[in-house]
Amino acid sequence: MDIQVAVLCDYAADYQGKLCVQGAFDTLFARQFPVVHPACALALRLCLTPEDAGDHKLGISIVDEDGVALDPERMPIVGDLHVALPDGAAFLTRNLIMNFQGLKFEKAGTYSVDVTLGGEIVSRTPLRLVQLQQQDAPQHA
Repeated sequence: MDIQVAVLCDYAADYQGKLCVQGAFDTLFARQFPVVHPACALALRLCLTPEDAGDHKLGISIVDEDGVALDPERMPIVGDLHVALPDGAAFLTRNLIMNFQGLKFEKAGTYSVDVTLGGEIVSRTPLRLVQLQQQDAPQHA
């Protein structure tokens, strides 16, 4: 299994097998923490080969730099992935989109969106949370 695309974005859709991604990002800015990011999506494009056939457990988790899940009660998000290729197919691709709403980040720092297959990390997408420094108010004459 090859993960061809793993990106955080504002919006993603699968349109007739095409992965449509808008607003890809790797950094979020906030004036103060904790901060809640209202909505985003993880867009994945998988390339599967006959060797991948069978049932798998796919997991998604957002973790901080210490490996602690953003929401330990709900992460990792785990789902069943059944892979079956048509006879004679050398490969096939599938788009997976996970929408997130109300992600709460307690502190600035480096995070990652980890994708696991059978408990092993197969993709790690970095995410940086940066605290904006307050600027002095503009001076008017």
